[in-house]
Amino acid sequence: MTQTPSTTDSSTNAATPLPSPKERRRLREAKALSEEQVAKAVGVTRATIRSWETGRTNPRGRKREAYAKLLATYEAELAAQAQGSEPAAEIDGRERVGGRERVGGTDGTERTDGTELAERTDTAPQPPEPPQAYEPEAEAEPEAEAEAEAEGPHEPAVHPSAPVRPDAASLPSPPVPVPVPALTPEQAFDELYSHAAAGLVRQVHLLTGRREFSLEAVEHAFHIAWERWPEVAVDRDPVGWVRAMAYEYAMSPWHRLRRSHRRPEPTDPGATAAADPDGPTLSGTLLDLPPMYRRTLLLYDGLGLDLPETAAETEASTPAAASRLMHARAAVAELMPELAEPEQLQERLGDLLVDAPLPELASARAVRAGSERRTRFWTRAAIGLTAAVLGAAAVAMATSQSHYEPRQAPGEPVGGVAPRFGPPAFTRQDVELRTMLEHHPRKGPERLLPSAR
Repeated sequence: MTQTPSTTDSSTNAATPLPSPKERRRLREAKALSEEQVAKAVGVTRATIRSWETGRTNPRGRKREAYAKLLATYEAELAAQAQGSEPAAEIDGRERVGGRERVGGTDGTERTDGTELAERTDTAPQPPEPPQAYEPEAEAEPEAEAEAEAEGPHEPAVHPSAPVRPDAASLPSPPVPVPVPALTPEQAFDELYSHAAAGLVRQVHLLTGRREFSLEAVEHAFHIAWERWPEVAVDRDPVGWVRAMAYEYAMSPWHRLRRSHRRPEPTDPGATAAADPDGPTLSGTLLDLPPMYRRTLLLYDGLGLDLPETAAETEASTPAAASRLMHARAAVAELMPELAEPEQLQERLGDLLVDAPLPELASARAVRAGSERRTRFWTRAAIGLTAAVLGAAAVAMATSQSHYEPRQAPGEPVGGVAPRFGPPAFTRQDVELRTMLEHHPRKGPERLLPSAR
């Protein structure tokens, strides 16, 4: 598939280029280095290196330059070692089956005996002999030159050891390269969807046991892939990128809260028999395994990934991935003794991935439209939420006080103050006497009032 990287500039593209997270981990493990050793070389912690190798974060600034330089050094050393060990590998007769080496008939190299080794050595193509050095002829004597001129023109003599140089006119013209039109981002995405969607749906169906949910998980993964297409287009394994997204969505524990997941999905007997000739035994056995065991078994024995790639995709160390794989095989062999051998288990898993029934897939154009619609919805929701927060902040600023007014302290009794002078306050008896006198009738002579005369 032809990939068309986006021309949109970003901070990641403008910085020092780095390999993908899987490639970073592969280079470290190929050099037989631990995370602590790489962290010490770069000057960071072990958790930071693990975060960089899983793709959660990316280095920046000087740390990014140092990390990129270190990975480039590792890659150059591994390439030099591979070129030096290639002839030895041919003589050794190693055979890689399904993306990994076979040893002793299971997982490693199969070495030939002395007879086969001798035959391979004898029949191996021998390197060409080096061309002999060209020795110019000695200068001809004047008499020989005169005789040659008298004889007339003739073909120039060619020294036996001189390399024969063909005439330029007799050489065939090199083929003119036919320009291949570059695919647009939409065409590249449609080709990736048509190539990988069906297989991913079958894989997720084996992980979850739900056909409609597997279709939903794959469509969700392609939605994210179209949203982040500049990153997916330049990835070394775009199918693996989408597969990791689909697996993470399908195996999320939050889906257990959905009402549709509280009851088992009805199965079609005809479809189940077509997918598994002996019934749903292998499918049910896979669903009985823990989620991480199930995923590791599917990646290694079902898809044929090697152990480091399986460990990187499941975000685990290589020994942990190997332990999960062995426990998963033991659990399957306990319930199905006929699948005790890894080759038989791989064959049955391959049949399930090929012959499993497939629900009706949406078109690539509909998936792209759904991704764009989803992006618009969340963008508008984010804008609306931001506007609401800004409006609430503006209202709060308009109604709040412009300056701070401290609260008054509570009163306290003060001693040493002189009492007030004057008549004391009326008591209750004084008030009653005054009221009685005011309402009592007057019985004596009228009070004499002075006159003005």
